[in-house]
Amino acid sequence: MYVINCTKPDIAYSVSKLSRFTSNPSMDYYKAIKRILNYLQNTLDYGLYYTRYLVVLEEYSNANWISDTKDLKFTSAYIFTGVAVL
Repeated sequence: MYVINCTKPDIAYSVSKLSRFTSNPSMDYYKAIKRILNYLQNTLDYGLYYTRYLVVLEEYSNANWISDTKDLKFTSAYIFTGVAVL
């Protein structure tokens, strides 16, 4: 989880999906883990690097609230952007 949260957020979805099958892993599970580990090995130089520059973090969000009480669906989307200020 440290790798996901602090250095490699690009594998967060894959690892969270695979963590559901840890109690009863199949051969497909092991193939997926091997693929993630291979990806990590080939991207050792990639990651998040923090500097002392001020970063402006902006969030944009959109939501679709329930308009009909029979329709119990809710959708939302968000994106974060960061710009370093030199």
